[in-house]
Amino acid sequence: MNTADLGLPVDVPSTALFTDQYELTMLRAALKAGTAGRRSVFEVFTRRLPDGRRYGVVAGTGRVLDAVENFRFDAGVLRFLRERDIVDEETLDWLAEYRFTGDIWGYPEGEVYFPGSPIMRVEGTFGECVLLETVILSILNHDSAIAAAASRMASAAGDRPLIEMGARRTHELAAVAAARSAYVGGFATTSDLAAGFRYNIPTVGTSAHAFTLLHDHERDAFQAQVNALGRDTTLLVDTYDVAEAVRTAVEVAGPELGAVRIDSGDLLLVAHRVRQQLDELGATDTKIVVTSDLDEYAIASLAAAPVDAYGVGTQLVTGSGHPTASMVYKLVARAESGADGAPLVPVAKKSSGGKTSIGGRKWAARRLDSAGYAEAEVVGTGPVPDALADRQLLVELVKGGEVVAREPLDAARDRHAAARANLPLSATQLSRGEPVIPTEYLHEGSGS
Repeated sequence: MNTADLGLPVDVPSTALFTDQYELTMLRAALKAGTAGRRSVFEVFTRRLPDGRRYGVVAGTGRVLDAVENFRFDAGVLRFLRERDIVDEETLDWLAEYRFTGDIWGYPEGEVYFPGSPIMRVEGTFGECVLLETVILSILNHDSAIAAAASRMASAAGDRPLIEMGARRTHELAAVAAARSAYVGGFATTSDLAAGFRYNIPTVGTSAHAFTLLHDHERDAFQAQVNALGRDTTLLVDTYDVAEAVRTAVEVAGPELGAVRIDSGDLLLVAHRVRQQLDELGATDTKIVVTSDLDEYAIASLAAAPVDAYGVGTQLVTGSGHPTASMVYKLVARAESGADGAPLVPVAKKSSGGKTSIGGRKWAARRLDSAGYAEAEVVGTGPVPDALADRQLLVELVKGGEVVAREPLDAARDRHAAARANLPLSATQLSRGEPVIPTEYLHEGSGS
């Protein structure tokens, strides 16, 4: 069973206060002006990818769905808002009955995206949609940043598995979200048990240097671990002298020793020496796991080394230098009046400094070249061209306030692997570059 199927709640009774105060003051003013019920369309997108990145990865969609379901203003939350005089009684009464009743469309989790991609579209009344801005961005910006870093690391690692082990390098709840995003991006396992419990991600872990230091002799530590966990365990061999530790490890566990872990030193050089030593000792099937502040560049540099798996922590959970995806949540269309059935009109911010946006309710499709690889991200308003009708990217996630697209996490992981494979080969290059495919805009009535 995958717990994602259960729609498990987040770690607090309500997500309603995972928001900025101005969402509530806007609501208060809109209620007084009579515009809170006006039909509105908000979109999540990013104006640019992090410097040098060639694609983004959508992650956190499943967590967004949970957050929307748990966005409730219970008695304690309402009391807090009243005591702080954040909103008036009319607004408190409205919030007490809050339930999102609109529709949400979005790129399915694991899909790749580019500048301008309408990653998520939230439709409903202004009041119910505006309140979701902060929590949606909080989740998508964090999780997508981690998934993008994980994807780059997975590309660099090739067929070698990656272990997520960054829990001690970030907030305890962010660690669970990071492990989930890393799994979507291509990591195989996590050391974080909360992530394993919640999302059914495979978990791994054996021992740290403290366990070796606990014993009078390294041999005693190895023997204790083998006695408890079996010969297929992974022994940490860099507490003292690596060569001596490898020799002792094979003597204790025999050639059936599962793996050795190296956590320091010149990993390229040490891995070659350890592989040669293991083979000479008859432990030809014993694997080598390396850790030690790895990122995608360090992983790529070890491609020629006899390494079987990588453990990654700090650089992963911090997005490998880019801890946010810089997504924004903007109103792009609203009804021209409060009347039922009033048509939507596009709206957009116009400003200098690169912070403009494009109005209108958008669709997105990915055009393929003659070989079947992506060649452009096409974003438009109005009718979808027939040639792109079967290449549309947005899927319905919430309909009339009800989640309709919850899925196992493995589905998102598989989707990402397929989406990345469908990009031009240069997408996997770690050198700095522009987005691997351009974003093209088709405006309603433009004919282009």
